[in-house]
Amino acid sequence: VQLQASGGGLVQPGGSLRLSCTASGLALDTYEIGWFRQAPGKKREGVSCMFGGGERLYYEDSVKGRFTISRDNAKNTVYLRMNSLKPEDTAVYYCAVGSLIAHLCIPPAYDYWGQGTLVTVSS
Repeated sequence: VQLQASGGGLVQPGGSLRLSCTASGLALDTYEIGWFRQAPGKKREGVSCMFGGGERLYYEDSVKGRFTISRDNAKNTVYLRMNSLKPEDTAVYYCAVGSLIAHLCIPPAYDYWGQGTLVTVSS
């Protein structure tokens, strides 16, 4: 199983980015999917997760209304669209997949992880 994350970069406050995570070795539509982030000196936290094949979505409070998680089954890819980015969104972002139907957006609930992509929000 491999998860390949991409799309990070340097963006000014108020800007947008779209992160992508393409899976190989498993079908994303049969797993719980999550985007997590880890800022320097902080614990990894759940940003947005997709449960039940997309029937339920979770967003961390600070990103509600700004971030959108989505999935393209044909491409076996999950996306995180990030709008109105703020300096506090700066972190390494990871995609992850969980086989346990836990409906939790916390790192221990996820089995497979991508390599991370750095998002820096700065003027």
